[in-house]
Amino acid sequence: MRHGKKINHLGRKTAHRKSMLANMACSLIEHKRINTTTAKAKALKQFVEPLITKSKNDTTQNRRIVFSRLRQKEAVAELFRDVSAKIADRPGGYTRVIRLGNRLGDNADMAMIELVDYNETYDAGKKKKSSTRRRKKSTAPKVDDVQIESSEAVISTVNDDANVVEPTETTEAVVEPTNIAEESNETSEAPVEDTDANIEDETTTEKPESSEEK
Repeated sequence: MRHGKKINHLGRKTAHRKSMLANMACSLIEHKRINTTTAKAKALKQFVEPLITKSKNDTTQNRRIVFSRLRQKEAVAELFRDVSAKIADRPGGYTRVIRLGNRLGDNADMAMIELVDYNETYDAGKKKKSSTRRRKKSTAPKVDDVQIESSEAVISTVNDDANVVEPTETTEAVVEPTNIAEESNETSEAPVEDTDANIEDETTTEKPESSEEK
């Protein structure tokens, strides 16, 4: 009986299975996503994620452990150089398995496995969840709101005072034209007196001429 044995042998011996998963892991690190069967994708997920966690701490010991599993120095170099910087802030769950349907021919269940942080289009519309907790809002007004209201009241009173003072300036401006009008009337009356004086002079000059004629 196989009670408690959760390892999927994938129909292969141990050496064959380890070599296959190592090659698939190197392909995943190089191309960032690969298509395979759903069973192999799940087995690869369990195989490669501990190695990605090791790459976060770049030490000689971790590099030797990863190299003993992957067996390709180019894949190890890219994992510790590029992939580790990309997934540095992620605590786990570095890969994603997406089902693609059944394969033509043998009708096998197919899936795509990819590195989560390299798929920018899939995560573009999602918002990051905030871990902060919100408290219930209190109905009592805050001190800042009261201060703001008092300041607005003071500003409104100052504006009212300014509006009251402004009409006095306009009245003074209105009074000035009346003084100008009075001055213009005085100047217009002065030439009339001069004309009357000229008429009187002419009459006086005409009287002696009439006496001489007589």
